[in-house]
Amino acid sequence: MSYDALQKTLVVIPARLASTRLPNKPLADVCGEPMIVQVFRRALEAGVGPVLVATDGEEIAGAVRAAGGEAVITDPDLPSGSDRIAAALRLYDPAKRFDIIVNLQGDLPTIDPASVRASLAPLADPGVDIATLAARIFRVEERTDSNVVKVVGSPLSATRQRALYFTRATAPWGEGDLYHHIGLYAYRRAALEKFVALAPSALEKREKLEQLRALEAGMRIDVEIVETVPLGVDSPHDLERARAILKDLS
Repeated sequence: MSYDALQKTLVVIPARLASTRLPNKPLADVCGEPMIVQVFRRALEAGVGPVLVATDGEEIAGAVRAAGGEAVITDPDLPSGSDRIAAALRLYDPAKRFDIIVNLQGDLPTIDPASVRASLAPLADPGVDIATLAARIFRVEERTDSNVVKVVGSPLSATRQRALYFTRATAPWGEGDLYHHIGLYAYRRAALEKFVALAPSALEKREKLEQLRALEAGMRIDVEIVETVPLGVDSPHDLERARAILKDLS
């Protein structure tokens, strides 16, 4: 591995049934299995450590357990996925065996397991609190799309940046590449605990981007550049695309 092999990693997948655009999204059928199970399988394929689903009820937990996975039921009223993984971690690992926590969203059934592994690479630097991913933007329309979050970073190498800001605007200005942020995070455990204890910050509330809370608090986020952006399933159309992608891969 590219990070300290003595550090133990746990992948946590937050998932809840509530969804305004796609009801019961985690249980939607994707090539014969619930979507949450497909995400669970991609996380296992990454091979970085055990995988835990943090959910809000028995339906999702039951589907995961039926597939041989582990699940923890957390308070359904938790405000965010980060709060859910922190709550699940306290229940699952009170002895603090795990040092690194990967937050993998439960609506990414086609994520490349190599991307999960790549998210750990920046943590080889002990100065990094949180690691995340981004991919170069190639489609012109995505440069101005507010649904495509951009990371503004200071280059550290050809495949890594230190994040300075995240925004829905077109940034940075001028000629050059723009980078599409991918919402997968690898936290040092202490960083996760610090993050969820912080109140939402001013820029976080303005941009509606949770990661800005960490930057405003002085935490360091490094970004590993990967080749592709995984498909996030937010609509019936996305669901059909995910089914087609996984069918082609099978």
